[in-house]
Amino acid sequence: MDLRQMEYVVALAEEEQFTRAAALCGVSQSGLSAAIRALEDELGTRLFARTTRRVAPTEAGLALLPYARAVLDQAAAGRDAVVRATHELSGTLRLGAEQCLGVVDVPPLLERFRRRYPQVDIAFTQAGSHELVAAVRSGDLDVAFVATQEHLTGVRPVELGRREVVLLCPPGHPLSAASKVDWEALSGHDFIDFQPSWGVRSLNDAVCAARGVARHVRCTVNDIHTLLDLVDRGLGIALVPQHVAAKPQAAGLVPVRLPQQAWWVVSAVVGPAPGLAPRLLELLDADEDVAAAVAQRGTARGPGERATTATAAAVAVAAAPGQG
Repeated sequence: MDLRQMEYVVALAEEEQFTRAAALCGVSQSGLSAAIRALEDELGTRLFARTTRRVAPTEAGLALLPYARAVLDQAAAGRDAVVRATHELSGTLRLGAEQCLGVVDVPPLLERFRRRYPQVDIAFTQAGSHELVAAVRSGDLDVAFVATQEHLTGVRPVELGRREVVLLCPPGHPLSAASKVDWEALSGHDFIDFQPSWGVRSLNDAVCAARGVARHVRCTVNDIHTLLDLVDRGLGIALVPQHVAAKPQAAGLVPVRLPQQAWWVVSAVVGPAPGLAPRLLELLDADEDVAAAVAQRGTARGPGERATTATAAAVAVAAAPGQG
């Protein structure tokens, strides 16, 4: 039982798919699968139940999971302690993020950054993606985690991952009985959606316009949990990233797949003078040598996979001479 195996266990439990878990860990799918099988052989039990649709932890896997996370946390704390003892860094990290990105969990990332660089002040802003991109472009933020592919002129976007957009309905809604509905079937229904500054709102508007969907946005919100509550109370349906439909607060709602999938893309964006942003982004690839990752591996990833080496490339670009 080793550290990498613990990383694979956590990634596979969270992603529920070998392809995405392997991409998250920066290893081949066959390598991750072989490591999990070796660990199962060592422990004498199955840790994951495999089906054609998903991979889920068994009872034994669920029992191991908190210990695997604890091992990874301790290893990260050890690395941070070494960095803290050998590198003093001060200043202010200015960053922003849209709410509930799924692909990147911002609070634990900031906790890790603070632990590694205790002398650095953190100024964090939560806002819509379009507002955040504008703030990075103007120099008010060093880095932002956003969910938009629009209006990115003047910033450097690095894709971190993507999720499928699904329809979310309350039980008993006319569209809730189908496993998949056509886009045309959405016309005429009331919708709950986010403020125009949110990336998902502009994505939904563009996708519906392109497919001729005439929709009425009855309620506009600035919080994911409020959106889920309003859908649950029957005020409308919603188009949301897949991970939002999987939240515990959405347990009573019905997710419905759509043909000709729309993809919700999460990126890190940095400006011409990224400041301390490279120090934050490198934590996303903490177990890799950044220069080696850029030199030895490409940045392309398939749908739904986290672009780990793309993040490393962004760090290398942002840290290049003349970039602050």
